[in-house]
Amino acid sequence: MSPADEKLWATLVHVGGIFFGFLPALLGFLIVGNRGPFVRGHTATALNFQLTMLIASFVGGILTLVFVGIFVIIAVSILVIIFSILAAVAANRGQAYTYPLSITFVR
Repeated sequence: MSPADEKLWATLVHVGGIFFGFLPALLGFLIVGNRGPFVRGHTATALNFQLTMLIASFVGGILTLVFVGIFVIIAVSILVIIFSILAAVAANRGQAYTYPLSITFVR
């Protein structure tokens, strides 16, 4: 895979996470993750972040019983948008990006 293609796929995985959650990162990791070290790193990073945010959303959903969960869900939504845009810009520039607040599930 050419470096331009790797940058494109890495950018798409990050942007797709804004709209579709962890699915673009999972599909990118499984389908194009082994075609180059750059795209592998970005898909693994995006998958880890999206899974972390999925867990946080689940906890927020449970906490809606005590009304605090609404704020958790709003915060998770804002974090996903901001950090995914930052990651997509870094991927488009050919730079590595590490999401803050992310648990490492996949390396």
